[in-house]
Amino acid sequence: MPSVFIAGVEQPTRYLELMNRDPPLRPVRGIFAAQEIKPQARTLATDRGIECVVVNYDELRGIDDPSLRLF
Repeated sequence: MPSVFIAGVEQPTRYLELMNRDPPLRPVRGIFAAQEIKPQARTLATDRGIECVVVNYDELRGIDDPSLRLF
């Protein structure tokens, strides 16, 4: 069974293949965004032309990290 990270690349791959069949939509690019991206998933995504972005959800939510404060 493939890892959840590899499976996470499979879904956008299918969407991209489908959308790139439609001439008015072409070219469509993909971005795989996650809190953690395993090396195997990054390699697979890159090989398929999908950009990888690591996202810090706490930072996006504006959650304060006390360890980053001086006082």
